[in-house]
Amino acid sequence: MYALNFYTDLYGDVLRNNRKTATIRLGDKSDKYKTGMVVWITVGPRFGRRQKLFTAILDRVEVKLVSELSPRDIERENPEARNADDILEVLSRVYGDLITPNHKVTVIYFSRVDE
Repeated sequence: MYALNFYTDLYGDVLRNNRKTATIRLGDKSDKYKTGMVVWITVGPRFGRRQKLFTAILDRVEVKLVSELSPRDIERENPEARNADDILEVLSRVYGDLITPNHKVTVIYFSRVDE
């Protein structure tokens, strides 16, 4: 079973409220995550204890440059984000490195599966 983990302080509430339905990950993750996969959505620190929030199906997995992100990609990643600059700021914070419009990212769209 694969998991998409999110940091609680950044994403816990929007995931619990079903307001976040995509994630943008740095680099090409298409070899790991495939359309149609079933994954756990978890929150917690890296290398720490995590909590499973729900199971999800991956609706679409796309690799593109940050500069190619659509308004829909941005909104589904973060409902408060308005443009690519907002996403660059969040990605730089999460990954601890300066992220530019020329960085390759993977956009993973997911839908909650009610069990």
